Amino acid sequence: MIRVAALVLCVCLIFAGSAVAQTAATIQKLNDKWADAFNRGDAAAVAAMYADNAYLLPPGHDIVHGGNAIEAFWKAAAQQVGNAKLVTLDVLPLGPRAAREIGTVTLETKSQPPQQIVGKYAVVWRKAGGRWLLATDIWNMNK
Repeated sequence: MIRVAALVLCVCLIFAGSAVAQTAATIQKLNDKWADAFNRGDAAAVAAMYADNAYLLPPGHDIVHGGNAIEAFWKAAAQQVGNAKLVTLDVLPLGPRAAREIGTVTLETKSQPPQQIVGKYAVVWRKAGGRWLLATDIWNMNK
């Protein structure tokens, strides 16, 4: 009986740890890391935050799939916009290894004078190899 109770407790702790990792604060830290890499123009670091088979669904653009294509997309984007800031609004755990996030994004164009761009996004995070990675990323602008 004690063995069964210990096993149940271990299973509960494993799932509780996974759920804690899906908090808005944890996801916000990942978003801050993403924005920092993007704002430095480090497309390789940005792409490393995506799963190997991830999808980007940018507005007015074809689907972008896979690490090399995602890196190329963000490299081109960083030439046109910067000063990215992501704000996590809601995180919904989708089991112990996935979460859906809703948030807002602000950017500035690199044109003169710079113009602010405001939008919103929905992403799916997936835990792989002990790391949270972006699996699906879709966004659009408010105007």
